[in-house]
Amino acid sequence: MLQLQTLDFPFPPSDFIKPSLSSCLSLSCSPWKTRIENTTKVKWKISAAVTSSGFYNQTVGGQVLAKTVAKNTAKKRVFFLDVNPLCYAGSTPSLHSFANWISLFFDQVSVDDPVIAVVDGEGGSEIRRQLLPSYKAHRWKFLRHFSKGYVGRSYQVIADVLTKCNVPVIKIAGHEADDVVATLVEQVLQRGHRVAIASPDKDFKQLLSEDVQIVMPLAELNRWSFYTLKHYVSQYNCDPCSDLSLRCMLGDEADGVPGIQHVAPGFGRKTALKLLKKHGSLENLLNAAAVRTVGKQYAQDALTKYADYLRTNYKILALRRDVNVQLKEEWLIERDRKNDSKVLSNFLKRLEETQKIGRDHTRSND
Repeated sequence: MLQLQTLDFPFPPSDFIKPSLSSCLSLSCSPWKTRIENTTKVKWKISAAVTSSGFYNQTVGGQVLAKTVAKNTAKKRVFFLDVNPLCYAGSTPSLHSFANWISLFFDQVSVDDPVIAVVDGEGGSEIRRQLLPSYKAHRWKFLRHFSKGYVGRSYQVIADVLTKCNVPVIKIAGHEADDVVATLVEQVLQRGHRVAIASPDKDFKQLLSEDVQIVMPLAELNRWSFYTLKHYVSQYNCDPCSDLSLRCMLGDEADGVPGIQHVAPGFGRKTALKLLKKHGSLENLLNAAAVRTVGKQYAQDALTKYADYLRTNYKILALRRDVNVQLKEEWLIERDRKNDSKVLSNFLKRLEETQKIGRDHTRSND
């Protein structure tokens, strides 16, 4: 059942994208000009001139892709806001962090484009935990420890802030926010719109396309930065499908998903990258290994013996697009931002007053 305001306690941001300061500079949505060059068997280069509005004018081989740019900018852009990770400063729950990032987001990024906020539903992903009990187990322990405390009580306040800023807040019981976003992204794309996902979570990289971007909060620069499909290809020299396959093979320590190296020592990143570069995806690789030799004997044995193990990892790490949630037309209208300044100002004032009361109470008990 769809609920719009009651929120869960978020997980600590241990699996978020953590770009270095140097990479942050090249991805920032400031009016700087960046140039990314990559040389492979097919030589190509991308130049990105970033306008003050945060849009990238893409060029390949020095020629502007006028048709692509015109086509993309002509489409309406819909933002998805991954709320949970914004409520942390590092690994510490922080409502000031939420206030800071949401203020920058409304003022510099989304402006009056439609925004849909999504939070984790109660219980997270039961399906994933049934497949792998260790999936995010440390986070559920963290949740149980803190959910009845200060931050747990504060999330209704966050929902109220977003609602007053004309942002719908979506929560689906038993589902993680990532899967809800992935499902709704598909529905937005079917309506012919573009999508930007505001989140530091690396899992959203698998959704990147010409019409889907990520915009990440960069703590070092205190600003949001767009990350596109072209940035991804330049950085990794592969497509997002291969990235997901690589994570399935090597595992994801942050999510408690063990890689194949735990059951087949010697099968590491170098071997996985080589095989994926040749076969393109995990499923293609496993299908090939089932009928012929695809690599050295240790790799061949591991792929045939642990094929089900790897496919289970894929089911866990791949974002689901079948959550029972339907996009509403009213979520796609231009966001009325007239309340932003007053709502956020009052929110910050309340936070300061609460902190002052807390400090006075502490001093009185000393």
